[in-house]
Amino acid sequence: MSTLKRVTSLLKDQVRSHSGPLTEQLVREPGAFGLGQVPSSTAPDATTSMVCGFCSTGCSLNIHIRDGEASNLSPNIDYPVNDGMACPKGWEALAPLDANDRASVPLIRDRQTGEAAEVDWHTAATTFRDRMKAIIDEHGPESVAFLSTGQICTEEMAFLGSFAKFGMGMLHGDGNTRQCMATAVRSYKESFGFDAPPYTYADFEESDVIVLSGSNLCIAHPIMWQRVLKNERNPEIIVIDPRKTETAMQATRHVPLRPKSDLVLYYGLARILIEKDLLDHDFIAEHTNDFDSFKEHVEAYDLETVVAESGIPAEELISLAELIGSGKRVSFWWTMGVNQSYEATRTAQAIINLSLMTGNIGKPGTGANSITGQCNAMGSRLFSNTTSLLGGHDFLNDDHRQKVADLLDIPVDRIPNQNSLAYDQIIDGVKEGKIKGLWVIATNPVHSWIGRENFTETLDQLDFLVVQDMYPSTETAQQADLLLPAAAWGEKDGTLINSERRIGIVKKVAKAPGQALSDFSIFRLLADTWGCGDLFKRWISPEAVFEILQELSEGQPCDISGINGYEQIDQQGGLQWPVPKGSEKPESQRRLFADGKFYTPDQRARFVFADQLPDPEPPCDEYPLRLLTGRGTSAQWHTQTRTAKSGVLAELAPKKNHVEIHPDDATALGIVSGENVEVTSRRGSILIQAYLTTTVQPGTVFIPMHEETTNRLTLAVFDPYSRQPSYKSCAIKIEKGPATGLMS
Repeated sequence: MSTLKRVTSLLKDQVRSHSGPLTEQLVREPGAFGLGQVPSSTAPDATTSMVCGFCSTGCSLNIHIRDGEASNLSPNIDYPVNDGMACPKGWEALAPLDANDRASVPLIRDRQTGEAAEVDWHTAATTFRDRMKAIIDEHGPESVAFLSTGQICTEEMAFLGSFAKFGMGMLHGDGNTRQCMATAVRSYKESFGFDAPPYTYADFEESDVIVLSGSNLCIAHPIMWQRVLKNERNPEIIVIDPRKTETAMQATRHVPLRPKSDLVLYYGLARILIEKDLLDHDFIAEHTNDFDSFKEHVEAYDLETVVAESGIPAEELISLAELIGSGKRVSFWWTMGVNQSYEATRTAQAIINLSLMTGNIGKPGTGANSITGQCNAMGSRLFSNTTSLLGGHDFLNDDHRQKVADLLDIPVDRIPNQNSLAYDQIIDGVKEGKIKGLWVIATNPVHSWIGRENFTETLDQLDFLVVQDMYPSTETAQQADLLLPAAAWGEKDGTLINSERRIGIVKKVAKAPGQALSDFSIFRLLADTWGCGDLFKRWISPEAVFEILQELSEGQPCDISGINGYEQIDQQGGLQWPVPKGSEKPESQRRLFADGKFYTPDQRARFVFADQLPDPEPPCDEYPLRLLTGRGTSAQWHTQTRTAKSGVLAELAPKKNHVEIHPDDATALGIVSGENVEVTSRRGSILIQAYLTTTVQPGTVFIPMHEETTNRLTLAVFDPYSRQPSYKSCAIKIEKGPATGLMS
């Protein structure tokens, strides 16, 4: 905590001096496209607040305007999420806007020479139309697809998904939310009947027992960790993780299970709870289904089996089960350590089952709580029109399709009656030559995609690659046939939805560089150029689209029809859904299922479970070590597209990529700390610096995810239910490398 205070003090001093050519007025250019002028959000000298655009925590930042420029920022002390705190990325949120490599004009690349030429927006839009239509005409609507993001505003996501599927006739489009949250979505839908994270951040402060599974809050969600530290109930903090992470070091108990034994562990804990009768029988009987079948299933997970597979001693397992079943307020939290696995969905549901069987849901300090990754992954889950029809509806449900068509005033046959391919299936479609045209928006899969062997060559197979981004310098943008320059967070209006279902406001406090447009304006322009603009005649501004989303959500679990526009969201410090019509002033902190009623047809939660799946790539004689990946620093974000632009964040992050190796393994390999080593999997090799530490178990190593080289090693396997990639485990070997020439 003292370290964080020192870092915060440093950042405050450095961020106060931040200044750049940021003007307050945003003009949508060029006016010939009929996009018009957007009124400014702030006076020439003022302070306005908006939510951060990095992670899913959803902190509010005060943006200070001086002479019409966003001169600096500070955390909002009155916002219920962060209470005046900000992590390093939040303090540096303005820095990426000033980067000297911003995309400022559309570019078309000559495939023969590789050179990119500047063009105007009319040429860019007509090129998009003509090339995409030619592919569809020759190969059909399944030959084009889009890959979206969890980083743009909800209204923009909705416009993209609607234009692509209802206007262009695309059948397939997914988002990089698939890489972080698909498991939680599938788990909640099957267990609760809807994708419904039940908690509020106040539960961090109201729990007696906090169980963190595969979740390194100190690094990945620092402000959430600060909420834990504000808990005055003297809570037990249990971290279940193979690594002794920064969070595990601060916890009251670390459970260092063997990698990929988490499903066995949770089933074993459930059996102990049953044997010791540490159950909420009334809750199980009145509010759940299938408990007897679940009870029968976990009979196979006796103490001896769980000890052997997890490596956790019997007495510790029993003690942990007794703590969970103590009758106190127990909250269960998980992130990517659970979600990014080959059996992720059933593991997440095993955690949900523990919550249900002990009645730890719907009450203060409880819940089965998935923590989201990206700033608007929740908006993507509900409104991007990718894996679900707008507003959490179902593409396969005729009634839902008719409802959406009626509300949007479009022909129902414009709405696909089939689900999209998932992200990995879209990539496979490119490899197989079935998908010829791909549109990538605000994401960088050349860096982030799993098991990235020959991925550059895969994209080269496309007839047409369109990349829409705020930088032309990302690994993916450099391969684009057409680059569409996009405005960034802080240069446009809209909303984001955070982990606890809170809708927050994003505002224009800066002018996008050159001819760059907001993603919303780009979609508006492309729809008009495509010739389907009349379908979206009401979609004239982000707030107008928000009103449409309110109509679409009415009657759904995520109902937001009762919100009185952006102004109410701004004034009340964000609003957690649901907010149905008739809601006068919802409480700031609200959890779901307080009445024990879930979103299933009979309003009862389900116990969902299955047998274990075999490890797709365990260590072996040739590749004797297991690679784990994850967040390496709170100062960098995903592929570093934005955070690498900040000198402050660069100083706070490791200067070189490194692999954490246990000293016993290093001794056996003759490796000393600081030297270069070669890490090899069946996909490829990288040169990297060795760092010896006992935070990893013998037989395992750890490499941060944000470095470009890491996904040259990972194994492209996917959870069969959620289609989420299993980033967290593959087999590798390590050998001494050359003295110089580190690749990262």
